[in-house]
Amino acid sequence: MTMDRTRLIFFVIIGVAVLVVVCGVGISVLPRITGSLGPSPTPNPAEETLEVRVVCALPVEPWVTEAAKQFNAEGHTLEGHPIHVEIIPMDGLAAMGRYDREEFGTEDNPYPTAWIPDSRYLVELVNATYKDLRGRDVFLTDGEYRARPIAVSLFAWGIYASREEVLRQKYGEIDWRAIHDAATAKGGWPELGGEPEWGYFKLVVPNPNKNVGGLAAMVAAAGEYHDKNVIGVEDVTDPAFQEWLGELMGAVTDFSSLGAYSVENLALFGYSMGDGGQLLESDLLVNMQGIQTRWADPLVIVYPKYVTWFDFPFTVWMGPETTAQEKNAALEFEKYLLSPEVQQQAVKRGLRPANPDVPLDGPDSLFVKWQSQGAMVIVPRSTAMRSPDRDVLLALLRWFDLNVAQR
Repeated sequence: MTMDRTRLIFFVIIGVAVLVVVCGVGISVLPRITGSLGPSPTPNPAEETLEVRVVCALPVEPWVTEAAKQFNAEGHTLEGHPIHVEIIPMDGLAAMGRYDREEFGTEDNPYPTAWIPDSRYLVELVNATYKDLRGRDVFLTDGEYRARPIAVSLFAWGIYASREEVLRQKYGEIDWRAIHDAATAKGGWPELGGEPEWGYFKLVVPNPNKNVGGLAAMVAAAGEYHDKNVIGVEDVTDPAFQEWLGELMGAVTDFSSLGAYSVENLALFGYSMGDGGQLLESDLLVNMQGIQTRWADPLVIVYPKYVTWFDFPFTVWMGPETTAQEKNAALEFEKYLLSPEVQQQAVKRGLRPANPDVPLDGPDSLFVKWQSQGAMVIVPRSTAMRSPDRDVLLALLRWFDLNVAQR
């Protein structure tokens, strides 16, 4: 009996020992098994990239795109999150139409984080629409998220020197009335004092359906016709003005071929495209060298009495479709665009800097380089055209579609 008890105790001890060894191995292997079969480690939220999508007006897009590439390459971050900026080129009127029709906000076409239109008034028009739709502002006019210009340019006359000389001798100054009279001269250039081979005066105006500059040109023409800087619907629907404007626009060779890049076409095709027109100063300056390279006749810049300014405001979308961090990431890119180094690059592209600490007459300034062709660092005192409201824009576009685009 004692022997049986001793054997029982012995086997119990052996069993316990085996159990301890087996459990020990199991415990040591278990973490490796569960580690291989379990979920991947949770990613660090600080490593998630903040995507900033910026819809950008065409005149400043090359500069902004280059700045975005450099910004991305430098590895900027916000609260530990990498920032990546994507630039989407789009004419200001086209972007305004997409906002108005609420075409943003889909999976394939989300709301942009920010918008850089040609002019502040486009922002105001879109904001007015959304204020009616949502009962609040989606673009702000004050505070750190307010619309702020990142560069400035203006409308100026760009005319081939030989033609400008004849027009000045005939009319004394270059303005829309002189251009109208030149455009309607039945005898063409010989009647004006020019050469017979020049044919008839050919005007260059951007296509209003593809470039906000085309509308700006018609607004400026209305301002000079009525001799005032604020244009209303009653001014653009005035039958006498519409007849005058129709005669003026009849001097444009082909609106469909001008598209959104009128000055580029003028530089490429020369006199066959046109003799001159009122165009964006930055575009004229950037293409000045190309024109002199291709054509014996250089381009002359003339500043008008009624000046149309383009301020290219950086505008952050304040709707819930973008996060607070994305909005702040957009502000980081805005600050980058306003930095002296990046603003200097804008000057090299014929844009006037928004940063007051950046000089316009530096060694690489196109304004200095082309002073002999009429470019001015300081524009003489002139009257600024007031921004038109939505009704004026729609009336002009409707008139253009009915009277010009169909011909």
